[in-house]
Amino acid sequence: METTIETPVSFTESAIAELKRLMSEPGFDPKNSLRVGVKGGGCSGMSYVLGFDEKTERDSEYNFEGLQFVMEKAHEMYLFGMQIDWQGGLNSRGFTFKNPNASTTCGCGTSFAV
Repeated sequence: METTIETPVSFTESAIAELKRLMSEPGFDPKNSLRVGVKGGGCSGMSYVLGFDEKTERDSEYNFEGLQFVMEKAHEMYLFGMQIDWQGGLNSRGFTFKNPNASTTCGCGTSFAV
């Protein structure tokens, strides 16, 4: 019997493409993992974390459509069901976060409250 674990967050095709592009850049350290998470701060109380660093013992590892990422187990309750997108336009460029758990978000879209 095979057990399937649902990933707590999903990524759009454009986000996957941009993250894979960043990981293929010269100088990228392959020891680092893509990290998704939260931290205290921002104008709404919590800020999103999306970056690369070393995996720790507190992390769970996930695979979403070929994209490997890590997340601290404690962060899953804040981010479950979130979708990460990449906007590559001239007026708005960067990663965006659609979090169904956020009761409020700030204008910049990088901080939220639950």
